Amino acid sequence: MAVMRSILYVPGNNPKMVAKAPTFPADIITLDLEDSVPPAEKENARKLIRENIKAVGANGSEVYVRINNWETEMTNDDLEAVVVEGLAGVTLAKCGHPDNVKRLDWKLEELERRRGLPVGSIKVSLLIETAKGVINAYESCIASPRVVSAIFGAVDYCKDMRVKLTSEATEQFYARAHVAVAARAAGIVAIDAPYVAYQDLEGFEKNIREGRQLGYEGRMIIHPSQIEICNRLYAPDPADVEWARGVVKVFEEEGIAKGKAAVSYNGKMVDTPVYLNAKDILAAQAEIDAKNAAMKKA
Repeated sequence: MAVMRSILYVPGNNPKMVAKAPTFPADIITLDLEDSVPPAEKENARKLIRENIKAVGANGSEVYVRINNWETEMTNDDLEAVVVEGLAGVTLAKCGHPDNVKRLDWKLEELERRRGLPVGSIKVSLLIETAKGVINAYESCIASPRVVSAIFGAVDYCKDMRVKLTSEATEQFYARAHVAVAARAAGIVAIDAPYVAYQDLEGFEKNIREGRQLGYEGRMIIHPSQIEICNRLYAPDPADVEWARGVVKVFEEEGIAKGKAAVSYNGKMVDTPVYLNAKDILAAQAEIDAKNAAMKKA
């Protein structure tokens, strides 16, 4: 399992926010080198991020860096600066084609070998946020074994489509659903778009529940107030965890052990797909428990 409930973005050129990042209980802290950093600040941001990667991950969060896309001609400089020990992964902004991912894979391997890091250790998340990116989403998601998640970027997608971004998100529905399906088809995690009206927590919860029904398992977030909601709503429901424990116990004891393909639990049939679903729920909960324990220990 790969639990990525909350992915908090922090401007990489803001020393105060970078210093405060370890206090936030997000599953992933992403230090940004792209849209939140003006061109004149890129080099300062690279230096600040490089110096703070280990510190940002001290509370148990994984540390990613959002890098500029290849068309900007800044990607190489970004990677040279941030691929160091302690970096869990990079997020490629505005990924439009699988060739973008293959090029990134090659560069990451070159840097890992040069710097004595385990080859393949730096993971990749793709930001799918243009019409071209949406159309090519599946091919991009399978372009490298490093790719672990795909994030739908609604703001830039709406800009590219020349439509107004709304909290109701009806204008996003096709692309939002398409990215989620592409991610699952590729066997990776689908991460939902940021909810820009960050003070509207009720609307945020509603939007999360809608996205979960599309297949999203985590959220890109822009404000710390959204972390608790993400960590709660993207975690298995306690009632589902209890159900899963019962299903696994009954199926293993009464089904697998006795050579049966189906058994009854609480008046309903349990077969192999139901059993495997229950195992997934328990695996997700186990990873969340481990993350919480690591953060408390830190």
